[in-house]
Amino acid sequence: MMARGKAALLGFLLAVLVTTLSGSLIQTQFNLAALTALGAEISLATRLTTTAQDLVGFAPLYASLVAVTLTVALPLAALSRRWLPLPAGLLYASAAALGLWLAFMVVDALAPMPTLIAATRSLTGTLCMLVGAALGGVLYACCVGRRL
Repeated sequence: MMARGKAALLGFLLAVLVTTLSGSLIQTQFNLAALTALGAEISLATRLTTTAQDLVGFAPLYASLVAVTLTVALPLAALSRRWLPLPAGLLYASAAALGLWLAFMVVDALAPMPTLIAATRSLTGTLCMLVGAALGGVLYACCVGRRL
């Protein structure tokens, strides 16, 4: 029983880490793409520096949003396995992505500006962020020993 708990904790931490890191990288690149579209020339060195700065500045705040989201979404996915005969990987991936999408909507409703996370201003950016969450959900399923 203890091994199962450790696997679940490890899976949760990996899911948060992967979702956070991918989201931070995606957020940075979407922001830089928006600046490039406005005519700014951005060197590779600037891209790398900005990415590193966002990993230090944006990622911790984003990690808290992701951790809260997955704390709710992953147990709900486990519970729903009783009624939804879907592969665990698909179920956990969907729960993580849908949970993060809902979190984006809540954060945007509470934020003083229309969209708090710039990458989510477009459908493409939002979907890219959600793919990171889905990957986190799949990793969680793998760690807890659920067949994909």
